[in-house]
Amino acid sequence: MATEFNLTVNKRNISGKSKIKNMRRENKIPGIYYSHDSKQSISLYINSNDLISAQKSDAKIFTINVGNKKRNVLFKSVQYHPVTDEVLHVDLYGIKMDQLVSVNIGVELIGTPKGVIEEGGILTQGIADLEIECLPNNIPGNIQIDVSDLSLGDVLRVQDITKQKNVTIKTNEDQIIASITQAMKEEVVEEEIIDIDDEEGDSTEEDSSEEQSEKPDKNNKEESNE
Repeated sequence: MATEFNLTVNKRNISGKSKIKNMRRENKIPGIYYSHDSKQSISLYINSNDLISAQKSDAKIFTINVGNKKRNVLFKSVQYHPVTDEVLHVDLYGIKMDQLVSVNIGVELIGTPKGVIEEGGILTQGIADLEIECLPNNIPGNIQIDVSDLSLGDVLRVQDITKQKNVTIKTNEDQIIASITQAMKEEVVEEEIIDIDDEEGDSTEEDSSEEQSEKPDKNNKEESNE
């Protein structure tokens, strides 16, 4: 069962790039709340310390008070700065506890494949999360997949996952979750060592012989004149 976290949010009455930047300098993260039917939206902000605590809680469902009403929400999206990884904006999506929701959850590979231990292969994880559909209270923290039986050359796809109780996996069943591949061998490339002095010497000798053959013979010239 998914755990809930009480998240403090504040209604936001300002907009505009310069004002939003000033808000971030004050450690306030701008965001928007969307109702479950997307017919209502409320601008808000969250203090950065409260947001960090929410992210560390590993909760999937958050309880907020906005517009003088208690609401259950999910983090629909979080926008990060491309360089600093600072949170720039959050979207909170209102949910009903008796209605199905679609969320992404992490994939955790457990165990060490025999293809790695016995055959010297490499474990490669294809995707880091899965899209699932379930009731809010049934959202798992993550999905654990045992890869111990994978041998060299084996590929584990979404369709191979054991069905989860109260959860429907929506990710394409052909997506590769994990594979065991052959370790690449290091190839030693032997470079041909060229003696620059010899090469230059050869070219010099060739040039001098060509010059000598092209130089007119004075004796022959004099004989012809005579």
